[in-house]
Amino acid sequence: MASEFSREFFSANRIVKADLHCARQPREQDLDKIKAELKSLYDATEVLLDVSVDESLLSGYVLQVGDRVFDNSGRHALDQMTGDKPDLATLKTRVEDYKPAANTAEGGTVVSAADGIVTVEGMDRAVYGEIVTFENGAKGMVESVEPSHLGIMLFDGAESVGVGTLVTRTGKRAGIPVGEAFLGRVINPLGEPIDGKGTIEAVGYNPIEKQAPGILERQSVDTPLHTGILSIDSMFPIGRGQRELIIGDRQTGKTSIATDTILNQKDTGVLCIYVAIGQKASSIARVAEDLKKHGAMGYTTIVAATASDSAPLQYIAPYAGTALAEYFMAQGKSVLIVYDDLSKHAVAYRAISLLLRRSPGREAYPGDVFYLHSRLLERSCRMRDDLGGGSITALPIVETQAGDVSAYIPTNVISITDGQIFLETALFNAGNRPAVNVGLSVSRVGGAAQTKAMKKANANLRIELAQYKDMESFSQFSSDLDAETRRQLEHGKALMELLKQPLYQPKSDAEQVVLLTLAAHGVLDEIKTVELRQKTSAFVRQFRTDPSGVMDEIQASGKLSPEQVQTILNAWNAFAGGDAHAIH
Repeated sequence: MASEFSREFFSANRIVKADLHCARQPREQDLDKIKAELKSLYDATEVLLDVSVDESLLSGYVLQVGDRVFDNSGRHALDQMTGDKPDLATLKTRVEDYKPAANTAEGGTVVSAADGIVTVEGMDRAVYGEIVTFENGAKGMVESVEPSHLGIMLFDGAESVGVGTLVTRTGKRAGIPVGEAFLGRVINPLGEPIDGKGTIEAVGYNPIEKQAPGILERQSVDTPLHTGILSIDSMFPIGRGQRELIIGDRQTGKTSIATDTILNQKDTGVLCIYVAIGQKASSIARVAEDLKKHGAMGYTTIVAATASDSAPLQYIAPYAGTALAEYFMAQGKSVLIVYDDLSKHAVAYRAISLLLRRSPGREAYPGDVFYLHSRLLERSCRMRDDLGGGSITALPIVETQAGDVSAYIPTNVISITDGQIFLETALFNAGNRPAVNVGLSVSRVGGAAQTKAMKKANANLRIELAQYKDMESFSQFSSDLDAETRRQLEHGKALMELLKQPLYQPKSDAEQVVLLTLAAHGVLDEIKTVELRQKTSAFVRQFRTDPSGVMDEIQASGKLSPEQVQTILNAWNAFAGGDAHAIH
């Protein structure tokens, strides 16, 4: 209120208030001259000058009046001369021809600063998402636009920005450099490399905030994106352009599923972006090492905002990763992007919003937290063929507390995505890994992208697993079971064992079809549980070289004929030495 009264008082009485930063203490006649010029320029009756000495200006002065900055300093002149790294002859000419001239740029002053968030007055024409620079070289982004001030979040240099620091507009929207050279690298959300492998040559600059493609620019999901994980590809298939949520408590294998999916994109032409938000630096390093070990870093970029990074950097990380993905999508390529995880992203945004004094809502999150994730995930889609046919497939990760999927952030993201893979702690602790809860998991659009062979092989899989779960709970109270019940229990146990899959061992679509075909015809029910995965793996390795070439045909066509089914069963019969099984 005092600030508003002061502003109105000065305006009514035609008083101009200005800040003058000089390289050395100015003379009185110089101050009188500046005051006279300001009186003439602003038709003022009086000029109030706040004078300070800043030796870093080298020479001259910087005069700020409201949102206007007159830079007549030697530092500014030197920056102009050397900005494009000229040769010696060019530099000599520029020095000889140099004439001091005022540079007008819209600027302001910091009036408060705390935890990477600053409040600035004097930049009335700045817009949301614009990059601003501070006199110490720090950069920030406009996050809040109020009638009398701006809320700016700092990307760096927060410790050296304080009250009174000058701020200048750049006129540029926040963005990230993009290019093919970013593949195989680890970068921060500003596009700067943090892997110690030198600079990255960019070919363009994409804004981190961009409107999602319109309805008419998209096409339906009909091309599969195989994760290599049997339980997911069979029951909750993912298509290119889909958004499939991975949700569960901490330490249930969420990141492992995302990592395996990235590994399975080798030689498929799908590029991958892994966005780490608020993760420990050691965890990110471990993911990078695993990807490198299995030959996946060549087509992957890691965008890392660690737990020690500021909330603004964690906030922009997923948008920066999506901006890089959009560059590849515009070239007609398919991209897989993993957000690990959006729970920490929402927490970072909550911290920023509270510092900006926005009204808190449920669980102290601001009211626009739904829009936070919807505008992010809506950018993942599959474009029309005449627009390049590229796609972005999103695998957002959300962490729950004690399995509560009805919490604020989980329900928000569930409503935005096209399905969810729910990981259960009890299943994980029981050794069922991946610990996918079949009852709570769903893929709403992925079925359209599933191959005919996979649909045929797993036609009754979910029903059989559901029956097994029900029967297992009731059988605990009865010691005398009939033959049919015992058979269904054995069949369910075989299915549960088959769906267990170690890390970093993705399976091809043809391998999955062969295994599911064996399971559907009950040939695995009589095998001891401890031997099942070993025997099936040995059979698949042997059958891959079968003269019939069934696996190659399934992989190429995506179809499964009755003859191929019989070939698979006959091959198993020869491998296991048992009785032949006819097609049911």
